[in-house]
Amino acid sequence: QVQLVESGGGSVQSGGSLRLPCEVSGFTSSSLKTTYCWAWFRQPPGKGREGVASIGSDGRHSYAGAIQVRFSISQGTAKNTVYLQMHSLNVEDTAMYYCAADVRFDGFCPATLSNMAYEFWGQGTQVTVAS
Repeated sequence: QVQLVESGGGSVQSGGSLRLPCEVSGFTSSSLKTTYCWAWFRQPPGKGREGVASIGSDGRHSYAGAIQVRFSISQGTAKNTVYLQMHSLNVEDTAMYYCAADVRFDGFCPATLSNMAYEFWGQGTQVTVAS
């Protein structure tokens, strides 16, 4: 059973930083053509879910607009943890942050911010930025 577990959320002052880890377990395929892609999404209060950052099986990244100036997505050395590093946080970054993953069996999983592209989701971690 695939599980994604986010952590690292909390309350922070405007201008502060947070790093959100997402620990992944349950992917068992050993085929060389099995590839994975990952993403972070967020849902601000009263708004829809939006893509923040993603990383594809080829290592390419995709970010929402200019957010890459402040946010970065990366994988841990063991490949079972995906991080979202956030700097210069402001009140507009207040949201529930979700980790997402997808698996492909054709050798390529692209970086995308479309939430429809991801089959597996975590429960989310809340980030609150105070002014």
